[in-house]
Amino acid sequence: MKKVHFGGWLAAVLAAALCSSSANAGGSLRLDPNVRGAYAELSCDNGRVYPLIARAVTTEGDLITGYLQLSPRHQVHVRLVPMEHGYRYISRTVWFEGVRSTAALYLSKHRWVSCEVSYPDAVAPQS
Repeated sequence: MKKVHFGGWLAAVLAAALCSSSANAGGSLRLDPNVRGAYAELSCDNGRVYPLIARAVTTEGDLITGYLQLSPRHQVHVRLVPMEHGYRYISRTVWFEGVRSTAALYLSKHRWVSCEVSYPDAVAPQS
């Protein structure tokens, strides 16, 4: 009997969910798909601003993957996880979730900070 690894199974389920979900069905951050290097910022209550640089954006402007800049020399790759309401972007160490322009950034399992999502130097695409 072939052994099934949980990580591989989870990745397959997430990939299938991403492919089968309609655009922005569960919500996601919206960026301009025509702007190369488009980004958003998480302005948090701890006084820090965390840039989110797009890596993959759908033609409708939904952010699929990107890089969250935690410090000048440390960034993490985040990806969208489909949810029924709102959005969640995860990496191996941190994640953030929210609805529209309100988000919670989880820096560890029990440590989170409230944030506002903004789109500097651009008008945010309408949902």
